[in-house]
Parts: sequence; C-alpha cells; structure tokens
Amino acid sequence: MKIIRILIQIGILYAFSFIGSVIEQLLHLPVPGSIIGLILLLTLLLLKIVPVIIVEDGASFLLAILPLLFIPAMTGVMNYPSLLSGSGAVLFLIVVISTVVTMAVSGFASQHLEKRSERREHSCNKHLSQS
Repeated sequence: MKIIRILIQIGILYAFSFIGSVIEQLLHLPVPGSIIGLILLLTLLLLKIVPVIIVEDGASFLLAILPLLFIPAMTGVMNYPSLLSGSGAVLFLIVVISTVVTMAVSGFASQHLEKRSERREHSCNKHLSQS
C-alpha cells in the first residue's frame, strides 16, 4: 500500500512539473518549467491549499534516490573530456567551494532553527508552569 501511495505522490509531483512546463511554453518565460512547477507547489504548500502529506512520502523517496539520478549525467560528461581539460581545475574548485559554502550555510541555518525551537519550547514550558 505504501508503494502505491509513493507512486501516486510522485505522479502529483510530476503533474506540478508538467503544469510548470505548460506555463513556461504558453508565456514564453526564460525560467525552466520544472522550476515554475516547484514554485507553484511551494506557493500552494505555504498557503495550505495543498497539504504536505499529499507529497511528503513521494518527495522523501525521490530525495533518497537522488544520487542515482546524477549517474547518467556524469557518464555523459565523461564522454567529452575536452570540456573539462581547459577549465577542469576551475570547475573542480567551484564545485568544492560551493559544496563547502552549502554545507556551512545549511549547518548555520539548522543550528539557528534548533535554537529558535528550543527557545520557543522553553517559553511555552515556562508559561505552562506559571499557570
């Protein structure tokens, strides 16, 4: 039953991507349709028009297999070594720096949100103990 739910949720995510592609083609926007679909999904999730539970398991599954989705792209790059020969070191440096920056920002954001959550929990507990 869980597999069917995941497949349906992946279908819903694909539908948002498809709708974004249609919007891109109709309005001739310079933004990829998949990004438009993600923005549409995010907007509907924030406005609570679409509950998170409708896409949660499917999104978690796709995130779990995300590294496997990059293998064909990397195989394609390996077929064209001339693309990396001249600027390979620069590309490698950019990838390393962007990875470190992403990890640092994610860590700081995670710590900030954790501290904020602890403060909120502490103030709620303090308020409840005074009652």
